[in-house]
Amino acid sequence: MSALFAGFLPTLVRRERASLVATLLAPFIALAVTIAINLGLYVLMGRNPVDVVYAMLLEPFLSWASFSEVLLKAGPLLLIAQGLAIGFRAKVFNIGAEGQFILGAIFASSIPIWLPEATGQWIWPLMLVLGVLGGALWASLTAFWRVRLNANEILVSLMLSLVAAQLLNYLLLGPWKDPNGFNFPQSVMFQYDAMVPILISGTRVNVSLLVTIALSFAAWVFMQRSFAGYKLQVGGLAPRAAAYAGFKESRAIWLSLLIGGCAAGLAGAAEVAGPLGQLQRSISTGYGYSAIIVAYLGGLHPIGIMISALFMAALYIGGDNAMVSANLPIAAVRVFQGSLLLAYLVAIAFVRYRFEWRRSAYRGQS
Repeated sequence: MSALFAGFLPTLVRRERASLVATLLAPFIALAVTIAINLGLYVLMGRNPVDVVYAMLLEPFLSWASFSEVLLKAGPLLLIAQGLAIGFRAKVFNIGAEGQFILGAIFASSIPIWLPEATGQWIWPLMLVLGVLGGALWASLTAFWRVRLNANEILVSLMLSLVAAQLLNYLLLGPWKDPNGFNFPQSVMFQYDAMVPILISGTRVNVSLLVTIALSFAAWVFMQRSFAGYKLQVGGLAPRAAAYAGFKESRAIWLSLLIGGCAAGLAGAAEVAGPLGQLQRSISTGYGYSAIIVAYLGGLHPIGIMISALFMAALYIGGDNAMVSANLPIAAVRVFQGSLLLAYLVAIAFVRYRFEWRRSAYRGQS
């Protein structure tokens, strides 16, 4: 005996036009949901949620010393996220910024390691240039495999990050290891002229922050006022229309990946020539992965990314504070970051889509 069961099922339907107010509110709603979820997690862990929230979200802004460290952390996050966002808007997903960051640091470190006695104000600018070249070179490998062999850029760029980490290990445990470094996997300390000048006296904030802000403005001009940026956005939003207009997909892939690689490489160079002053294995701290959260939390818009980078940097510093004052494990900080991205993606999905109840029929036999 057969029967027809008819009912209604919820279906996601794209809205004709997303609300601007809802788009602006989405990050704040995601943050509120994330805080609520993680507060429950801290209670289950036996931690005082008030102490955790105070240390993680408020303490980084309560003293100039803490806030200066927030600015220091915000620099690489902002720079990498701006580069990635350009590719993301073109639907080119570069997930390997961490590897490009490492290659930028390696290329930049070659000068003070090979020429430890060199002096002059030309050293640190050349290091930044070499960092850009290193990141671009590593990103070009992903672009080549994507264009020539149609390999998925997500997998290729991610795997290349692992290769970059192993290359860093090889150098620091082998030819670039400091012979007087008590067997630690690190290079020699860089000379004074290989360090980016300090921007704010009494802090570790250096001139690279100004470079990052200038490049953020350049990213806005590129995406909002240039024809090349327009072509990238059209290719991401309407690939068929872009192809009909003669916009080549291969050029968009190369340009998107090279921009992301250059930005990540510059961030890596600024890190070794700035607060670290040497090449270390600890340079790979997850900036490239956290920048993905920063880019999406900022709505892939240069201005929004500046705000989200500042918040994510505060979360880095606040997480360190919470580990000390509230005995919070590092995994809990990473859970907060991951759940924030998940909450934002859910929130923005409801901004762009709505539920519709549509009739669906099922046939069965009894």
